[in-house]
Amino acid sequence: MSVYLTGSLAYDRIMNFPGKFTDSILPDQIHNLNVSFLISNLEEKPGGCAGNIAYTLNLLGERSIIVTSVGRDFAPYAAALEAWGLSLEGITRLENELTASAYIMTDQSNNQITAFHAAAMLSPSLYDFPRLSPERDIALIAPSSPDDMNRHPALYREKGLRYIYDPSQQLPVLTAGQLIAAIEGAYLLVGNDYEIRMIMNSTGRSKEELLRMTRRGIITTLGAQGSLITEKGGPETAIPAVPVSQVVDPTGAGDAYRAGLIKGLLLEQPLAECARLGATCAAFCIEQAGTQEHSFTIDDFFRRHSSAFGNPV
Repeated sequence: MSVYLTGSLAYDRIMNFPGKFTDSILPDQIHNLNVSFLISNLEEKPGGCAGNIAYTLNLLGERSIIVTSVGRDFAPYAAALEAWGLSLEGITRLENELTASAYIMTDQSNNQITAFHAAAMLSPSLYDFPRLSPERDIALIAPSSPDDMNRHPALYREKGLRYIYDPSQQLPVLTAGQLIAAIEGAYLLVGNDYEIRMIMNSTGRSKEELLRMTRRGIITTLGAQGSLITEKGGPETAIPAVPVSQVVDPTGAGDAYRAGLIKGLLLEQPLAECARLGATCAAFCIEQAGTQEHSFTIDDFFRRHSSAFGNPV
């Protein structure tokens, strides 16, 4: 059984602003914006959607194959992945590029401003998927090289593989036709409420029409309000967020959620239960600073999950 993760590997530069962005932005001067934020700290940590998801999947006892491109500065990150026991076979290394970088600033209200330098990630992966098994494998397509995001859905459909489509931050660079082609036949479409609306606006398709294009359904994440499961042939189901001891850093919570979702699918759980597993993962992530700083044992995880939802898997 393999989990394929098309998505970014990046170095995150995480910053905290000890104020509120709204106090520094004049609504009537948005057209002439010129602001500066004095940050209280700066940390560099390994990140990227695929790396973050792989990290939490590893905590859940699942190994994954990351499919992406990285640069000449990737050695420290590679060592970390190998320490988790992950294969590097799906990663293409480009010596004339840098690994992608994300610059993430969070204010006191947990609002975020992010700048992303794609660098090597813009180049397509050269991985040829030699061992795809539609009966056992599952894939997720997260923000990555636009070429990979367009090629991999077609490949997975051809091979009969279940795949989750999660275009997220790459929505502005994907055309309506590319989005429609990728969503058609996806096992699940996943995004936050803003992203799902962006997809609807870009494609001209209603949520009901998008649902019919998928094999199983749409999952809409809602931050602190949890998530909404829209499944074919059933009512919408609201999944609450898991209570946290403190909100330290929301960065990476969505990626942790996706890891729990995948774990549930591997366990052949109902979709609502998959989303609950995702919510539990997200709670662990939010309580730590950084996207790969949370930690738990399997027993710890399911103890907290049972406490939140009362239904151990």
